[in-house]
Amino acid sequence: MGKQSEALFQRAQEIIPGGVNSPVRAFRAVGGTPPFIEQGQGSRIFDADNLQYIDCVSSWGPMILGHGHRYVVEAVKRAATRGFSFGAPTLGEVELAEMVIAAMPSIEMLRLVNSGTEATMSALRLARAATGRKKILKFDGGYHGHVDSLLVKAGSGGATFGIPDSAGIPEDVTKLTISVPYNHLDAVTHAMDEHGDDVAAIIVEPVAGNMGCVPPAEGFLQGLRQICDERGALLIFDEVMTGFRVAYGGAQSLYGVKPDITTLGKIIGGGMPIGAYGGTKKVMQLVAPLGPVYQAGTLSGNPLAVAAGKSTLGVLKNSSIYRDLEERSAEFEHGVRRSAEKHSVPITFNRVGSMWTIFFTEGPVTDYESANRSNRDKFARFFHVMLAEGVYLPPSQMEAAFFSAAHAKKDILQLIERADRGLKKVAWEFEK
Repeated sequence: MGKQSEALFQRAQEIIPGGVNSPVRAFRAVGGTPPFIEQGQGSRIFDADNLQYIDCVSSWGPMILGHGHRYVVEAVKRAATRGFSFGAPTLGEVELAEMVIAAMPSIEMLRLVNSGTEATMSALRLARAATGRKKILKFDGGYHGHVDSLLVKAGSGGATFGIPDSAGIPEDVTKLTISVPYNHLDAVTHAMDEHGDDVAAIIVEPVAGNMGCVPPAEGFLQGLRQICDERGALLIFDEVMTGFRVAYGGAQSLYGVKPDITTLGKIIGGGMPIGAYGGTKKVMQLVAPLGPVYQAGTLSGNPLAVAAGKSTLGVLKNSSIYRDLEERSAEFEHGVRRSAEKHSVPITFNRVGSMWTIFFTEGPVTDYESANRSNRDKFARFFHVMLAEGVYLPPSQMEAAFFSAAHAKKDILQLIERADRGLKKVAWEFEK
């Protein structure tokens, strides 16, 4: 790592916990020093030492148009000249909400918030109010923001209660959360048989992204919809990562399943801080000031974030971006699979559109337990070889990677070549 990033990391650790403002940035899962990023343009990012990387993180998903897209930059500039924040209604908020509602038929009303965490926290409160029930069912390895009741460490075998995954969370809070294995409808049915009368909602990432990219098994999401209908619980799709990423209408349009509540973030702010939750009018009219569910935020619907989001969604809607992303992502997947086979490195490549993960395990990877069997030492070695080759991957085996519309064919060919060299080095070093 360059001298400037090294010095900045040392400086940061004196005043910021771990030197970072979000834990995965510290590189604890892979070791080493994180590069400090100074700027991004298109498919590339540049660090404090002016080293260049092909960016496969895309700010964890939202930079689907690439960094510094001219339409988005111009929209933010125009908004900035009019004012940064008002704490009052603006036309832009209405227009962004209308764009989201037009794209996702399950959403009839929408409330803008400041982050994905805030969106899921608010959605849970709303689900409890709508049903009069207390408990929430989630899935092992499913991350829905740092909400107290959702930071639950689940056992690998079945439903687990009340084990906080973080200090500072009372066990009494997490006793209201049930966690079962992802993609296992039998486990969901068993948990609902036991606790269904008190389960307000099932919350799920329709494509898991926080145990790496794990697609839903055939019939899984449809099964959740049926179970919720039968048991009187609400179905919450956490589309903070997948919304407008895997398809313009999100994973719910891709898989044809209609949730009761949807949470959004990432792309609808074009990379700026934003979140949203929405659902049917019947449910959303419970939110203050219409109803008794209180939720507020001075910066909600921030004019700059809204302008960036409107511009981003406008480009996505009127383009062939999703088709191009699928083509390039498939080309990369094919190239990596071919290299792994050539070098005899066992991998599983999971992908939904431009969202993907290379797991260093024979697989298949269908849930947290199987993802957790990945060889983290091999991943860490591959990560650092790729970093040295000028490729910025997510610094954890258990995180999804993303391509953007700015990743041209030449970027994909370079990535395939560099991944081939990375896999060759992993094969050679782990055979010794």
